[in-house]
Amino acid sequence: MGAETSGALQPSCRKTAAHALTIVRDGVITGEGPTTKGRIHFSRALDADDAAWCARILTVSAVEHQPVSRAELEALFEISDAAAERTDDGRFDDLLAKAVAHHAASESGLPVPPRTVALSPDTDIESWAPTKAANIDTKVLEWIASQMRGKRHSNHRLAALVATLVGAAALPLAQLPGMLDMGML
Repeated sequence: MGAETSGALQPSCRKTAAHALTIVRDGVITGEGPTTKGRIHFSRALDADDAAWCARILTVSAVEHQPVSRAELEALFEISDAAAERTDDGRFDDLLAKAVAHHAASESGLPVPPRTVALSPDTDIESWAPTKAANIDTKVLEWIASQMRGKRHSNHRLAALVATLVGAAALPLAQLPGMLDMGML
């Protein structure tokens, strides 16, 4: 892809990775831009190439051993929101759920594997993600839930992960008002 040579799509840190993800988002929204060159891409559509762009950006060597940042997650949530149609066979939703788990675990002081392992479609999230939320920062869970609330496209894998973490932490849902739209589960 010609866009791979673009400096904006070759992140050097988490901040530039988040910016590169916004370029993917813009391509999803408009169907135009460096991530859509050389192929037919409809506006508001997310395809396998878009998901692959996100995976490449999130796993470049410059950020491989750093936890997924909040800015990167915000960009991923924006991509998810922008896509009215999906033809990526669930790859983006898998990537988003794994990125959320990576961020939540690292923000809570838990060890996380390198991104190339954690975000790989060949790695089961259950093999490394926290299964108990006793050590997960409640504020991180609240932020994640706020990103999920009222979204057009529900990510069932992500909703199940958050519900599992909240349940594992034995937090009454009343303690986290409106955290989850139970219709998402």
